[in-house]
Amino acid sequence: MYTLRAVIARSGVLDADRVVPLTQGLVLLPLPEAPLESVVAGWSSRGPVALVDAEFFGGVGSQRAQVWEQGRSVLGPLVLEEDDPAPDVTPISLALRRLGVEKGEHHDEFDAVGLGRHRSTSAWLTSAE
Repeated sequence: MYTLRAVIARSGVLDADRVVPLTQGLVLLPLPEAPLESVVAGWSSRGPVALVDAEFFGGVGSQRAQVWEQGRSVLGPLVLEEDDPAPDVTPISLALRRLGVEKGEHHDEFDAVGLGRHRSTSAWLTSAE
């Protein structure tokens, strides 16, 4: 099982103590519950931020992503539900592209920044302490 709810941004954008460094100059703020949209929009005043949410079990699941810049939504919300046909690019990878991530030789942007490092939001929270 894989679950993730987080905000991802460039280092220095999020005003939070519990961020986890990713690759390509990004940080991840794990969220135990969904934040208010106004909070995410506020964070984006310092740079683009992506709110991502994923849940998979046995390769089947859903994911959502939305990107804010300067207090407004500029991408999404993008949603991939369990029964939707597999897209060429997933919502989270599209959001990461908007943040400037390059997949390089990785399968996709999700892999390129290391989002498979932990299998749950709670594990990301623990690594942020």
